[in-house]
Amino acid sequence: MNDTVRRNKPVVFLVAALALAVLPFVLGMAGNAWVRIIDVALLYVLLALGLNIVVGYAGLLDLGYVAFYAVGAYMMGLLASSQLTDTFPSIAAAIPGGLHTPWWAVIPLGALLAGAAGALLGAPTLKLRGDYLAIVTLGFGEIVRVFVNNLDAPVNITNGPKGITGIDEISIFGLDLGKTQHFFGLEWPKVTNYYFLFLALVAFAVLICYRLERSRIGRAWMAIREDEIAAKAMGINTRNLKLLAFAMGATFGGVSGVMFATFQGFISPESFSLQESIMIVAMVVLGGIGHLPGVIVGALLLSALPEVLRYVAGPLQEMTGGRLDASILRQLLVAVAMIGIMLARPRGLWPSPEHGKLAPAAPPQRTPDDPAVPQRVGPMASEATNEVHSSGARHD
Repeated sequence: MNDTVRRNKPVVFLVAALALAVLPFVLGMAGNAWVRIIDVALLYVLLALGLNIVVGYAGLLDLGYVAFYAVGAYMMGLLASSQLTDTFPSIAAAIPGGLHTPWWAVIPLGALLAGAAGALLGAPTLKLRGDYLAIVTLGFGEIVRVFVNNLDAPVNITNGPKGITGIDEISIFGLDLGKTQHFFGLEWPKVTNYYFLFLALVAFAVLICYRLERSRIGRAWMAIREDEIAAKAMGINTRNLKLLAFAMGATFGGVSGVMFATFQGFISPESFSLQESIMIVAMVVLGGIGHLPGVIVGALLLSALPEVLRYVAGPLQEMTGGRLDASILRQLLVAVAMIGIMLARPRGLWPSPEHGKLAPAAPPQRTPDDPAVPQRVGPMASEATNEVHSSGARHD
């Protein structure tokens, strides 16, 4: 059976690749809004994969992960818009054309800054576990949101609650992804262009996570997750590996934030609230902690489900004569769906296979020369064994 599955893997991958390539054009027949939903879902997949490194592999509960998302987004917003040139005349004089840093330079900068923020968060929390770690990380996420919300005085850097607008679109080899293109006789609107970019980033992130999971670092993270004291006793440097988990997971959030900023063209502190952090954690838990396919399924489901339920909440609101708030009803339907899924699948929709289970002991193999000693359980077992040995001695 395993050989058959292994032989069919290339066929499965080929079919999946073709389906993903055709998906935006099929959904586009019903409107670009559906393709946009998939685009946002792919960004959440990227975020969930990064958080899975921290929560799923290393076992560190992080409720402030959205802070790294904000770091990457504001890095793109400041370096690829007119925000800084409008605020600082000296920058405008030095760069007359405006500060429009190319995306291929902003992505590594956003990832590096987010990784540094992850290490900064991890340093004071090395000895914290469980609820205490969750509270500290939650506070870190809120600090970042409040910081960017108030950084419009006395010097206007982030434009405060009004946000940053006019963020540059991504251009690859002179091809502007923000404009409609035509390839192979098909129309490629903005949402389709970004779909393939986000899909490539997600595929690259999955490859990194897959290799990490099977590396020495990944196995060390899992050892820390299962029993930190035992891992330390075995010589694992838990301090450095925890910092590495925070930093590595944060880089995924930074890259996703850069993509979000250029895709939206506008960012504000409301996009990086505590609710977003909780939703990303729920994606990892609902899909299956530590299991890549499960995390992807959970992220796709929880990111797309609220948008799809808009089309359910609207008719229900009309049936009640407008007495129900559609947004509240939509949240209620999402909550009911999550509760139902967790009751039916407590370990997640696609949990990781259980490792480390002891196989049932095989019965002892007898040889023709062995005496046929009946297996007894209880206090008489030792007496029976003594009788056999003594009878054998008398026979000799």
